[in-house]
Amino acid sequence: MSDPSFDPAREAMLRKQLRRRGIHDRGVLGAMARVPRERFVDPPARSLAYADRALAIACGQTISQPYIVALMTQALELSGEEKVLEIGTGSGYQTAILAELSRQVVTLERHAELSRSAEALLGELGYRNVTFLCGDGSLGWPPAAPYDRIIVTAAAASCPPPLLAQLADPGVLLIPLDSGDCQELEAIRREGARQTVTHLSQCRFVPLIAG
Repeated sequence: MSDPSFDPAREAMLRKQLRRRGIHDRGVLGAMARVPRERFVDPPARSLAYADRALAIACGQTISQPYIVALMTQALELSGEEKVLEIGTGSGYQTAILAELSRQVVTLERHAELSRSAEALLGELGYRNVTFLCGDGSLGWPPAAPYDRIIVTAAAASCPPPLLAQLADPGVLLIPLDSGDCQELEAIRREGARQTVTHLSQCRFVPLIAG
């Protein structure tokens, strides 16, 4: 359940941060309106839950700013029938948005504390189409492959080959790539033997740590 006291901030987020910056997918906007972001933010920072910024969470990780969550979700082009692999559960906020818009979500997190916390919260909020796993995100999760969509919420120098190998055909993989000077959010689309890459935005994510 959402806290009604956050309704004005949530509406302002939808209007100023998302619609004005090109988020037009009705499903994404609806999911962002329904999921109570304040539940995924540490209590001391709860007043900033809908601010246009990333916020720190446990284990040195972050919850991405609302616009980046919406941008990445819109780029996945979800119809509701997809199986999605998420690398980096974090607070579980992006996971909840994905669960609203897809058939099944498999989410992988290297920090057991974050995985347990997100699983408990999403269970409390009523989500039943998410599988929570703890492990090395760069390896993906082969037992449930292939995935129609893969979303990586941590930056790497290049896309880990195991993730590309687990992407369905056709399929879309989103990942922040770090060149050392900046991070660029890229969408990799597979269609048969062809792969196309679309640059979406500059961004800032915590690093993807293998092993």
